[in-house]
Amino acid sequence: MAEKTAPEAPVLAEHAQFLIDTAARAPSVHNSQPWRFRVGPSAIELCCDRQRMLRTDLLGREMLISCGAALFGLRLGIRSLGYLPEVRLLPDPARPRLMARVGVGASAPMTGEERRMLDAVPHRHTHRGPFEPGPLPDGLLAGLQHDALAEGATLALVEGDMAYQQLADLVAAAAGKLDLDPRARDETRRWTRTADSPARDGVPSQAFAAGTGHPPGRLPQRDFDLGRRLALLPAGGESPAATAVLLTRGESWYEWLRAGQALHRLLLHAASERVFASLYTQPLENSLTRALIQHRLALPEHPQVILQFGRARTTYPTARRPAGELTDP
Repeated sequence: MAEKTAPEAPVLAEHAQFLIDTAARAPSVHNSQPWRFRVGPSAIELCCDRQRMLRTDLLGREMLISCGAALFGLRLGIRSLGYLPEVRLLPDPARPRLMARVGVGASAPMTGEERRMLDAVPHRHTHRGPFEPGPLPDGLLAGLQHDALAEGATLALVEGDMAYQQLADLVAAAAGKLDLDPRARDETRRWTRTADSPARDGVPSQAFAAGTGHPPGRLPQRDFDLGRRLALLPAGGESPAATAVLLTRGESWYEWLRAGQALHRLLLHAASERVFASLYTQPLENSLTRALIQHRLALPEHPQVILQFGRARTTYPTARRPAGELTDP
């Protein structure tokens, strides 16, 4: 059988808008969309956009996790064209903004699992509203753990009342401090959008509930409303069906990019079964809190994102900037 060879370079330019639009549907902290793309003759380059980095994200960790999520979307888009992506992370030390260079490899048909993830891209969203009752689909959590492993990360389930309470106490303490931090509050205001805002970034009022109250079993969420009475999501609801922590082997740019790819992959898998997640990054902005969570929960690796999963129908995807605004010449 003849070997399936890589396509000619124009395939990227021909499908650039679709590929960038798919990548741009990735989750990002505050829906800040901190990425730029450049379509070259043989690869698409993904760069971070430091102007969109949160001022509280001093190391750029959350920005890189967001860029890693966009990278997985770009890879998935190339798979939908029937090719294997060829990825080089941080390929040029002289260009620190360059996160990845992605080319097109040999042809290979898309798998059913990849097709279901691609179909979930338009409706996948970060869920801040109430969950519905009921367990997760059989085998889903094991599948999400496999997704994380496939991307070089680990998804650790938080099981047992004692482990959950330890996590909840640490998250509440960290969130409480940040809620009182003027810098963090200013950053939240910077990325909050009213219901009638034409902005295609940030968190709109349709995507968050008022205050920081939470039902039993729900970790305290970031207060996007800040007493302004903007929130349009109802509060309350059922407890989430599962709580987990996404881990990486180390703390480096490579690991944060891997965490982002793992995050987007498992979120798309979950969304393909109408399961969504609340994401908790605010408590992990502080390296000391990350270390405490790792120690108290006896986690084998470094925590990067906390997730709570459940079924939901109350929120919808937030707006994204079009490919033309994300592309550099």
